[in-house]
Amino acid sequence: MATNLFKLVMSAVTETDTDTNPEVNKYFYRLREDERTSSTITIPSTNFIDDAGNTITGNLETVATNNGYYLLYINGVLQQSSLFTVSENGSNVVITQSSTVPISAPITLVVNNFAPSSTSTTTVTT
Repeated sequence: MATNLFKLVMSAVTETDTDTNPEVNKYFYRLREDERTSSTITIPSTNFIDDAGNTITGNLETVATNNGYYLLYINGVLQQSSLFTVSENGSNVVITQSSTVPISAPITLVVNNFAPSSTSTTTVTT
């Protein structure tokens, strides 16, 4: 009698739902002359206001490692990320090559973080 290989026949379907859960914080500031040194602007976190118009009393929210990003607008124009830095603890924002930014120009920092969550369901049919 010949040998037969018996195989288990089954199929599986997996459905995954993912939510990105963005958390966006916006901070606003109008440039003052005393924050500019040469062609660099250093803005302490306590000079910003939040969306509700409250003065920031501590540090700015920072981006989560590998799961967030900053956007900086000066006079309503999005700036390249190489032109500014946010300190590691959120205590200040430093803008380089800023000698042409007019005094009283609105500066907006947007901090985008994500807290993604996923759920998967696998249905196996034999």
